Parts: sequence; structure tokens; C-alpha cells
Amino acid sequence: MLERLWKHPWTVAACNVLLLMVLYTLMRLFCYAINGSLFPDVSAPHLKEILFGGMRFDLTAILYLSSIYLILMLFPLPISWRENPDFQERQIGLFFIPNICGILVNCIDIIYIRFTDRRTTCTFFREFQHENDLWRVVGHAIIDYWYVVLFAIVMVYLFTTLTRKTVALRRTPNKTLYFLRELVIFVLTGYMTVIGIRGGFGKYTRPITISNAAQYTNAPQETALVLNTPFSLMKSVENTAYVEPDYFPAEELPTHMTPVHPGSQGPMRTDNVVILIVESFSSEYIGFYNQDRADYKGYTPFLDSLLTQCVTFDYSYASGRKSIDAMPSVLSSIPMLIEPYIVTPYSTNAISSIAERLNGKGYKTAFFHGAPNGSMGFQAYARSAAFTDYYGMTEYGNRRDFDGTWAIWDEPFMQYYAKTMDSMQEPFMTAIFTASSHHPFAVPEQYEGVFPEGTHAIHPSIGYTDHALQRFFETVRQAPWFDHTLFVITADHTNGLTFPEYTNSRGLYQVPIAFYHPQLTPERRAEVISQTDIMPSVLDFLHYDEPYFAFGENGLTQPKEHPYAVCYNTPLYQIFSDSLLLQFDGQKTTAVFDYHADRCLQTNLVDHIAPERIAPMEDYLKAYIQQYIHRMVKDELTVKSE
Repeated sequence: MLERLWKHPWTVAACNVLLLMVLYTLMRLFCYAINGSLFPDVSAPHLKEILFGGMRFDLTAILYLSSIYLILMLFPLPISWRENPDFQERQIGLFFIPNICGILVNCIDIIYIRFTDRRTTCTFFREFQHENDLWRVVGHAIIDYWYVVLFAIVMVYLFTTLTRKTVALRRTPNKTLYFLRELVIFVLTGYMTVIGIRGGFGKYTRPITISNAAQYTNAPQETALVLNTPFSLMKSVENTAYVEPDYFPAEELPTHMTPVHPGSQGPMRTDNVVILIVESFSSEYIGFYNQDRADYKGYTPFLDSLLTQCVTFDYSYASGRKSIDAMPSVLSSIPMLIEPYIVTPYSTNAISSIAERLNGKGYKTAFFHGAPNGSMGFQAYARSAAFTDYYGMTEYGNRRDFDGTWAIWDEPFMQYYAKTMDSMQEPFMTAIFTASSHHPFAVPEQYEGVFPEGTHAIHPSIGYTDHALQRFFETVRQAPWFDHTLFVITADHTNGLTFPEYTNSRGLYQVPIAFYHPQLTPERRAEVISQTDIMPSVLDFLHYDEPYFAFGENGLTQPKEHPYAVCYNTPLYQIFSDSLLLQFDGQKTTAVFDYHADRCLQTNLVDHIAPERIAPMEDYLKAYIQQYIHRMVKDELTVKSE
């Protein structure tokens, strides 16, 4: 019986997957061994972290490549079919062919990453589609790097030799019992396979992608060690390589727009910085922004009061429509154009951030998110953005405050946030991403019926998070560090909108952006600001004295040089001034709206507005797009002198 169990298809399949996991780990170690100079700061403990982190990506790639084999291996077909030698030979062929290809491309990339600092993605095929001498280059590489070829041969040999090929099933006179037993095994294996391919399971877990590798790295180039090439190819197959437009000659481009900022003239301030990214807080929910509506009923009494003590902007916009758009925009001044940065083929680029800039000035930096660690890719991005510490559900340590779906309830987690900052060495820069005002829009049991029901399911949870913000500020006002701290308040995106002026191409991006400091004079400005302006505004407020990279501009202490906000409303690029919205399809302007006079955007003025009125907006937008794509493709999202 033990022999039959040892040869059962499930056991054989599990052993074969485990064998591939071991081989991928050996390939990762070999990559590190011959490319050590690429990873100078990888200590033994950190290498262990990389190896274990890399297994997540290995398992996903192996299960993808082995999916057909696993289905045929475990599907409850008749025993005579499953034990037939010809059938088993075809099964193992379907296992060998894709996985040998996976091993080979993984080994080839061990050398190629020396030239790219990253794993190969599908952009490779576009980059070299017109290269006539590619095979000659490959031939020279085989000779020059013969030791990698030898290693690849050894890996394929071990794989084909050690793979278990023979299966045998325990017979039973009851065919129904056999079918049910094997069906249960098939379903359970399928469930576990889905978990393995996703890199985790649960409502709060997105399928892992290339950017998740940053969760295990201390530098962008280390992602090449965490990832494997089959995973990178599969995850980038739907991501089209960006094609750089040529709106302006390269030498003229910076005169229209440049993301390189010179820095301020000292001396630098050492105020603390606290950034609150509040889930789904559209400007529609906030009475402060809707005082002109006679029929308005808001859901944020505390925020309404706080905003009167802040520097605010009447025209403040999110960069995107999803949570994963917000972190790069707010913390690194990288907008969402075309697709979210963290799912692009360029998500392993070196980047700057507020945390990364202030780390070098003696700041302690930390990111807080009450969801399970790794959720939404936030932990990975926080690490790539150089936050020195991350506080999630694991660090919080009390699952009794878990909302059952997404994260720790906002009120207790924000109290934890406040208390943790009390123990941090100053100066510090921290950011929190709240979670409770997210679908399914629940509130803690003790608050049911407390907050206004409103007209949308999200409204009570908005009231709850507003209450959590009030409790947070009540706590931090007692802290000794409060009086020398800059607070930034914004939202990740909008959600659940009702009024027609908020459900159009402008209102869909309207979120609060406010700056509070006990020494800042409150002011409501009729100006335009975007999430990407937060980073330069913070750094310039601190008189940060070195060049830095940001697509936004300082809008806090001075009017912006270019008074615009840019976002991407698929498939159109959008640019806002303080009165106009211009939409651009990549080739021409397709629409212009005067949203002061036409709040619901019903009249397209593109054929009726004076060209000289929109020409500066169009030129700036073109330069913005060209700079973005060029710097993405060339991995130039930092100041060169860094």
C-alpha cells in the first residue's frame, strides 16, 4: 500500500514540483555566485531573505508551466487510462517541454541581467524585433559564457533524470468511491494551485506581479535575484512596451517640462512629516468642498473643520483611479499614465521618494497599512521607495481588531500609528494608508447606526473613518512632536459618486489635498494641485537642499510654475488648469471643457476655443508624456548624480 501511495499521481506531481523548486533555488544561487558584483550589499541573512522570497515567484512560474501536466495527471480518468504507459509518456512530455524551456531562459538571463540589471520581460522581443545579427550575438555569448551553458545542461539533466515518471493508483472495486476520492484530490490540488499561482489567497491579496519582488530587496537591482525569467515573461506578456513619442527634440524637451528639481537654498528644516492617504475619500463626501450646494449633506464633520486650518486647493486631483496608483503618485511623484506604475515592465526601475530623500538627511521613515503584510503590493512598494520600516497587521499583533475582510479597523490602527510615532526618533517621516472606507463598507459593530446612512453604501464608512481621523488628531495633538510636524492629507482615489459634476471626467479624480502645520497660515487657494505635487511641496517646505526627481511641482509655499494637473483617463491623457480640462489622445486634442461654466462637461469647446489659450496646456502635456515614457524606458527616474 505504501508503494502505491508513493506512486500515486498526487505524490508524483508534488515531488516533481518540489524538484523544480530546488532547481530554481540552485539557479538563483548560481546567479548570485557569478554576478556577485551586481549585488554588493547582499549579506548572508539578506540572501536568505531573497532565497525564501524568490520561492513565491518560482512556485507561480512552475505551476503556470506545469498546469496542463497537473490537470492530466490528477483528473479522475479511468485507472486503465491513467496507468497506460503511452498516456503517461505524453503526460511527462507536457511536463518536460515547458519546464525545460523555463530552465533554459532562466539560465540565459543569468548573464543577460549583467547588461540590464533586471530580468528579461516581453519588451525584449519588441526591442530586438528588427535586429538581424541577434543569432550571431547569441552564438558569441554561448562561447564567451560556456560555463553558464554547462550549468544549464546540468540543470536540464538533473530535471529529466530526477523527475518521477511512473504512477500507480490504489484499486477499489467501487468505481464511484474511486471517482469521488480522486475528484476530491483534484479539487483540493486545484485550490492549492490557484493559491500558489496567485502568490497568496484572500480578498486582500492581488495576484503577485513583478513589482512584488521589491518586498524582499534593499536595492532595485536585487529584484533580478528575487525573480525568475519565466515569471517575468509571463507577467509582462500583456504589457506592451512603451513607445517614446517625438513631440519635441531632446534638447528642447526640458524647456517645456522637466522632472529634475534643483533643490532649495538652505538651511534645511528638520520638521517631521506625516502623510495620511485616506481610502476612497472623494471630495464629494466633504462639506468643505461643497459649500455652494444648497441640497448638500456631508459625511466628514471633523475633516470639514480641520480643512479650515489647512492650506487647501479648490482644484485638487488624484493621479489615478485605483489604490495602486496612489502610492507612487503621492510618495514618489510618479503619475499613473497608461497603466499603474507597479504593474508596468519598468516597475523595478530605481526610483526616488520622500522617504528615500529624507533617509539621507537623518530621518527615520516608516509606512503603515493595517492589512495583512504584502497586501495590495504596498509593502513591496514601500520597500522600493526606501521606507526603513513597515508596520502592517503582523506588527499590530491583534487580529481581534481585524475587520474580517481587508485590514485592522481604522480607529485602533490609527491609534497604533500615533503611539508608534511617539516612540520614534526625530525627525521622522511616516505615511499611512487607511482601509476601512473600502468595499464592503462595513463599520465596527459598536458604531452601527451611528453615522449617516446617506445615499450610497460607502457613506457610513466615510463617517467612521472621519471619526478615526478625529481620534487620531486628538491623540497626536498631545505629542511633543506635534508642533513641529507637517501633516499632508489626501485620498487614494474616488468611489461611490452621486452628483453629476463628480461622475464625469473631472469629478472622478477630485480628492482632497491639504497641508497642515501649526505654523502654517490657513489658506484656501483657487489653484490646481495633483498628488504628484505632494513630494516636491514637502521637500521644498523643508528646504531640501539637493537635486531630486519628481513629475510634480511645489504648490505649497509658492504658486506652481506650470499651474496644471495631469492624469490618465483611459484611453485619453487629461490636463487641468484652474478652469479648463483638455483631453489628448496622443496625437491631437480631442476635447476641451470650461468646467467653471460647464461643471457637468456637456459642451466640447475644442473647435471654438482660441488656440493660444490651450497651446501652453497641450505643449506641457506632450512634454510631460514624452519625459515620462523616455525616463521609464531608460530607467532614469532618479537624478543622475545620485
